[in-house]
Amino acid sequence: MDRFQGGLLRRSLRVELGPMLRLAGPVISAELGWMAMGVVDTIFVGRLGAEAIGAVSLGNALYFAVAIFGMGLLLGLDTLVSQAYGAGRTEECHDWLVQGLYLVAVIAPLAMLGLWAAIPLSDQLGLHPVVLAQAKPFLKALTWGTPALFLYAALRRYLQGMGVVKPIMFALVSANLVNAAADWVLIYGRLGFPAMGVTGSGWATAFSRCYMAGFLLVYVIYRDVRNQSGFLRARFAPRFGSIVRLLVIGLPAAVHVTLEVGVFAAATTLAGRLDPVSLAAHHVVLDVASVTFMIPLGLSSAGAVRVGQALGRGEPAAAGRAGWIAVILGAAFMTAAGLVMAAFPRALASLFTTDADVIAQAATLMIVASAFQLFDGLQGVSTGTMRGAGDTRTPVVCNLAAYWGVGLPLGYLLTFTAGHGVIGLWIGLATGLGASGIALLFAWNRKADALARGEFALAGAGVGAGH
Repeated sequence: MDRFQGGLLRRSLRVELGPMLRLAGPVISAELGWMAMGVVDTIFVGRLGAEAIGAVSLGNALYFAVAIFGMGLLLGLDTLVSQAYGAGRTEECHDWLVQGLYLVAVIAPLAMLGLWAAIPLSDQLGLHPVVLAQAKPFLKALTWGTPALFLYAALRRYLQGMGVVKPIMFALVSANLVNAAADWVLIYGRLGFPAMGVTGSGWATAFSRCYMAGFLLVYVIYRDVRNQSGFLRARFAPRFGSIVRLLVIGLPAAVHVTLEVGVFAAATTLAGRLDPVSLAAHHVVLDVASVTFMIPLGLSSAGAVRVGQALGRGEPAAAGRAGWIAVILGAAFMTAAGLVMAAFPRALASLFTTDADVIAQAATLMIVASAFQLFDGLQGVSTGTMRGAGDTRTPVVCNLAAYWGVGLPLGYLLTFTAGHGVIGLWIGLATGLGASGIALLFAWNRKADALARGEFALAGAGVGAGH
């Protein structure tokens, strides 16, 4: 019987693997496209010196420390749209997008005000003055792209929840071409434009985000006209109860991603108190680690959709299998990524800069980063699969304890008290990610066991099943 059950499980996993890869492939490409925008910015400003790289790093860290919370509130659309779509309620998917757009209309101006208010406060952080002088105008330029970024996030979650991912991939890949062209024009002063340096990179990024949002909005309308899906006939009035339900699911997810991104933003701010070379090396390795993380992040999104759709169909066992496929794929890739980073640290660092001092220090940090790749993949994918099942609270608790209770305090002590410099920060980050990865893997295992027993509830409808 055990052998029969094992064979049945393997066949079930193979059946799930194909749909998972078909969904995850474009989503991963989209995530890589998203990350590539930051990498392209680093490469373009890298010619301006270590201070310019550090300014982009600080500006992005401060920006996402605020903006990521607003984007996180929209993650509830992953759960609600995918479960509604899996249950065959397409009109409900449209309704959730409409309520998400109302949420964007409120949170985007608030995020912009928060960012503008934070810029003067950055003087109190003890950052390197040359780096800070370039980071401020860069951050101001980035802020103007916030409404477009939030609009893109809502449209993406809506399309992704229904399994429509290729337009998202195209939007992000093509946005990289827009961003690269705008970087070339605005940073260096081409085609009659003034050379704006680091600030030009901020305007290029803001412009490319407007392009992404505009592309997806046009696609949603085009898709509705072509397929008569009913979006343009949806109820466009705000519904307070639906927005609250979206927030109930999205708020824990927003706190989670803010804690996760915030710990790296805090680490970057601490690195900004060191010399420009240390900050530049930190940013280079963070870019590399962020690129590798895009694969488990894509699998996380795909896993959330597949789990949510299976629950919407009333198939909790299939939801558990889908989640495990995503986790296994993420772990396998990140193990390979860690080995590559450990084997070729200097070559990877050299892709971003020609500064010998930055390359040497980045190569050392790359070894530390390679050690946490597996755990980063485990925590990233497990978070997505649990979100698909409607659990956005457990990752908050795990990451709060691991990142802010262990990783960042340890990094601070090693850096400033023990005097190990920027490598101390990365040892702390690696420790926190290791703890988070293990904790969330066990949490997902418990959730998958509950699904196998038929214990679940639909987040959108509040309906229990499997009793």
